[in-house]
Amino acid sequence: MNYRVPTGTKDILPTEIFKWQFVEKKIIDVMRRFNYTEIRTPIFEHTDLFKRGIGEATDVVGKEMYTFLDKGEESLTLRPEMTASVIRALIESNLTEQQPLNKLFYLGPMFRQERPQKGRLRQFHQFGVEAIGSRSSEIDVETMLVALTIYEELGLKNLSFKINSVGCPVCRPDYRKKLVAFLSAVKDQLSAESQKRLETNPMRILDSKSEKDNELTKNAPLMKDHLCEECSTHFDKVKILLNGLNVKYEVDGKLVRGLDYYTKTAYEIQSENLGSQNALGGGGRYDLLTESLGGKPTPSVGFAAGIERLIIVMEAENLSFGASPDIDVYVVVLGEAASAAAMPYVQTMRQHNIVCEMDYLKRSMKAQMRDANRQKAKFTVILGDHEIAKNECVVKNMDNGEQTTIALSQLDTYFQEKFS
Repeated sequence: MNYRVPTGTKDILPTEIFKWQFVEKKIIDVMRRFNYTEIRTPIFEHTDLFKRGIGEATDVVGKEMYTFLDKGEESLTLRPEMTASVIRALIESNLTEQQPLNKLFYLGPMFRQERPQKGRLRQFHQFGVEAIGSRSSEIDVETMLVALTIYEELGLKNLSFKINSVGCPVCRPDYRKKLVAFLSAVKDQLSAESQKRLETNPMRILDSKSEKDNELTKNAPLMKDHLCEECSTHFDKVKILLNGLNVKYEVDGKLVRGLDYYTKTAYEIQSENLGSQNALGGGGRYDLLTESLGGKPTPSVGFAAGIERLIIVMEAENLSFGASPDIDVYVVVLGEAASAAAMPYVQTMRQHNIVCEMDYLKRSMKAQMRDANRQKAKFTVILGDHEIAKNECVVKNMDNGEQTTIALSQLDTYFQEKFS
């Protein structure tokens, strides 16, 4: 039987991994500058955590979770997102009691049973931040700046940045009644999916991917026009701060995000290089989530973004992922004695941060030199029985072809000077 990766998953092969490492290094670098600390949680949690945290009416919980029973008949779910897990970890470890503001970031795989398509896999990778403990508009904007800084420093162009306020439990109920009344008048014309959402999550209809739904909701009432004083003041402050930072944005009253826990600020960064499913990442405020999961009321804000989608955009824009990793020194060994003698020298160079490789396949000199070229070695060291007998080796500069004979005892020092 020929085994293949499961539908909706993908191997990240050695020819691609340097792109991931380049992106992840940039993410970690920016997080450090903003003083966000990494958190890692299990890839599976109790199913009820996501039902309660994300919302049972959401597509994620209703259709997309990988849920299973363990041997103890306990329902567990592969994490479809990280926010609920992070909040669970903070409550369990009492981190919110130890310090008033926790600024955390994460990188890792998530799992959703989606229909596989461009940039959307069933196992996918996200990075994101959670700022837990502040209700200020400033921290909302800081999380936005983290995402925008990462994309800017990776060189992304043609991005759009959309913001909205999705209200709170004070102002949302009255707005919901008005929205349902408006949508009920055109219910029979809505897509089947939106007709279901009318009963469970009517605000999501505004974010429908159906062109017909979008036309029908063109004049629908918007949450941003029905905010209570607190939500309105908060959103106005966000806009003032963004203006002061010269950040270009668009207020999109139909932006609602896909998870039930959002309150007040919501935002999304989109790329025209991703087609109709154009979201690179997004987030918002979730002031009620910690309390709903058993903790004390704790204002919080964060975002999540896909790494696969980010790499797709970078490739579409022909952006650099940095130089692919090359070898500093490739040791060509000719004969059993040379192979055994080479290992201590190779190990010493590696201990001095020189990237070094040697042949383990007992190939001919021609084949080894071809391999050194394939791996883009900067230098080769030719070591055979003749060189061993004379305690020397031949060093070849692979760029200009120059060859130098040096004593084996000087090999490490020679390359330390070359790469210092």
